[in-house]
Amino acid sequence: MSLSPEHSNHPPVRIVQVGAGGMGRQWISAIDQSDETQLVGLVDLDINVAQAALAEAELTGVHVGLSVEEVLQSTDADAVVNVTIPEAHHAVNVDALFRGLPVLCEKPIAPTLSQALSLAAAAEASGQLLMTSQSRRYFNHLSALKAGLPTLGDLGVITTEFFKAPHFGGFREDMRHVLLVDMAIHAFDVARFLLEDDPVSVYCEEFNPKWSWYAHGAAANALFEFEGGARYSYSGSWCSDGHETSWNGHWRINGEHGTALWDGENQPSFELTADAMNTATTGAEVAPMPEEIHGSLAEFVDALRTGAVPSGEVHSNILTLAMVEASVRSAETGQRVAIDEMLEEASAVAVKNETLQAVAEALKAWPHPRTVLGQGG
Repeated sequence: MSLSPEHSNHPPVRIVQVGAGGMGRQWISAIDQSDETQLVGLVDLDINVAQAALAEAELTGVHVGLSVEEVLQSTDADAVVNVTIPEAHHAVNVDALFRGLPVLCEKPIAPTLSQALSLAAAAEASGQLLMTSQSRRYFNHLSALKAGLPTLGDLGVITTEFFKAPHFGGFREDMRHVLLVDMAIHAFDVARFLLEDDPVSVYCEEFNPKWSWYAHGAAANALFEFEGGARYSYSGSWCSDGHETSWNGHWRINGEHGTALWDGENQPSFELTADAMNTATTGAEVAPMPEEIHGSLAEFVDALRTGAVPSGEVHSNILTLAMVEASVRSAETGQRVAIDEMLEEASAVAVKNETLQAVAEALKAWPHPRTVLGQGG
């Protein structure tokens, strides 16, 4: 991905943020630190939490309320940033989109594939941008890795090893499919980003080591087939003490002309065949960009000002969520799962549950969800 130069001649984008919890406070900081954005409103179900978050950030003049509707009455907002829990994403996103506001939403875009498809149709029906913040796409060393991949020629195998041992406490230690649902989505999304291709199927095994402090699914292995024929292999554990990987995992990408390695933190390395070394160079120069949620925010603003389609636009990002949902189904059934079949099922559920006629019509107009989704975005 690339971002346009700084838009110093533009006034800042006025943002209403929904959600003022732990992640919400990080977004408040990111919006405040950017010269291109201004926080004008903050929505939370607990006014005291919202006010405390603003006091911690030393921000004044920000309108606080219990709903997007309430805060919009007091602000002249340009966009919404949604940092609510996943179960609230659909309602908040739809509300903002049909009030004429583009939305940048924390991942996952929705807790289920059917709700995600509904949101893609809502973006079409409202004519507004809905973008998912896949914040782990935004690392300068990852951009350097992607820039160097053409030197490898056709790609055959991508692998991710992710081994950490965090003691979060709270809901994560009790949730089902904790690694696949809460963390693997980042790696799955980066695989699509690197390949610029979309998944066809997955076979996944999930288990819980005897020493695990999680209730369910702290470790998993998944093998994806992509449309272009490449395979993506993910192996991970959240109860793996010793020799831990980075939070981005360790990556290996093998192609017809060599192999690239990335430890998730430092510059990637490339080793090419002798023949390829004579005709290709590695270590492509990449312009520095903001990282993590700062990168998401910068690309969102750039999209609003230039009309460029951001990498996390809802249609392009849904197949990342599909990879997670398909992995969970494969782990539960012990069977290879075809992602197109899941898309068809989810689309039927989305149409059945849809309450807005314009959104239902947009869903029904798709020949097949695959025709409007993907392209590796």
